[in-house]
Amino acid sequence: MAIAKPPVRRATGSSRLPRPRRWGWAAIILLLALGGTGWYYRGSISGYSAAAASYSAHVTCSCRYIEGRSLHDCKKDRLAGMELISLKDDVEAQSVTARFPLMPSQTATFRKGYGCLLQKWDG
Repeated sequence: MAIAKPPVRRATGSSRLPRPRRWGWAAIILLLALGGTGWYYRGSISGYSAAAASYSAHVTCSCRYIEGRSLHDCKKDRLAGMELISLKDDVEAQSVTARFPLMPSQTATFRKGYGCLLQKWDG
């Protein structure tokens, strides 16, 4: 005597994707997690970005006003990972300002006999 097998259900051909409402909640949760992580590490992020901007301003000011190279040529001296830092040259003041996105800028100014000096930090 053979044992009867239960009937096999076949897929109807339509795959069931999560409802759009679930994608919206997932996006909200992801944004909250990223925002919370950024808030938790805000001190470290601020410190590292200020140090990177200060370093870039000082090195670029030295390159520009001590070595006499162009700003475009000095941008090649940046370290790996500092591509997000923007540089602005003020020829009249003989200073270079470096800015990391969404963070305060840092400025280094050339002073004859002293070299390039960073402006005083606010923090």
